[in-house]
Amino acid sequence: MARTSGPTGNPDLTFLKAKAHALRRHMVDMASGLGQGYIGQGLGIADILAALYFHEMRHDPKDPGWADRDRFVLSTGHYSIALWAALAEAGTIPAAELCTYGVDQSRLDMSTLDTTPGVEMIGGSLGQGLGQAVGMALGLRLAEKPARVFAELSDGELQEGATWEAAIAGTTFGLDNLVAIIDCNGIQADGRIVVNIEPVADKWRAFGWETAEIDGNAMNEIVAALQGARSASGGPKAIVARTLPGKGVPMLERREKAHFMRIDALEWGAIRAELEATYV
Repeated sequence: MARTSGPTGNPDLTFLKAKAHALRRHMVDMASGLGQGYIGQGLGIADILAALYFHEMRHDPKDPGWADRDRFVLSTGHYSIALWAALAEAGTIPAAELCTYGVDQSRLDMSTLDTTPGVEMIGGSLGQGLGQAVGMALGLRLAEKPARVFAELSDGELQEGATWEAAIAGTTFGLDNLVAIIDCNGIQADGRIVVNIEPVADKWRAFGWETAEIDGNAMNEIVAALQGARSASGGPKAIVARTLPGKGVPMLERREKAHFMRIDALEWGAIRAELEATYV
């Protein structure tokens, strides 16, 4: 994939859906190696990463340090399985390396490492991503760079005060080159969200962010929200994306414990069959 100059024209939704399916295939292959991983969250945000990496973001897979690139900040470092899939599908890392996911000494750990090409920050400590994204966006503006920053964070991270301090800073500095994508999948480590954080979208609006709320697994809604964020000016934008853990594999969508999945070796055949059967 060549260096992209940003989105032009209407996106090909069929193409983007195919890319999301390819990312899900990569993730199933990665998790099946060890029989475990954060595959629920990864499958849930596959559509968003497909829209970002194959339509919305300006980036160069062969030159991940390109100074004018858009930045993707993965605050939830344990979602790395989805990022590795996107970077491999884009051509930043070899697809053959994906089989090393979670293996000792691998670049593709179960949480992000800054030694891996295409990684903008280490996201193992939750609640830090938006603050770093604010700093990146402010730095890019001061350097008069055209790049934008896309910060993914989770609904669980909305329980952390540092997230809201960063949200205030984004508004204070008028960072219209910053887009926060909040993955609202309703889960955290031990099950459902512990603290009631609703209404999420209204909270972001109250903090001064131009906010859209979407189905985070509907490609048409994702690209429309990204287009809206691109056309709005004057301050930061937030996209509240409601996603389903395990999306694309019904037997995983139904799992109650979806944060970290351990899957029996005999189940992987059925998982792959369901993934192919549900792809439309």
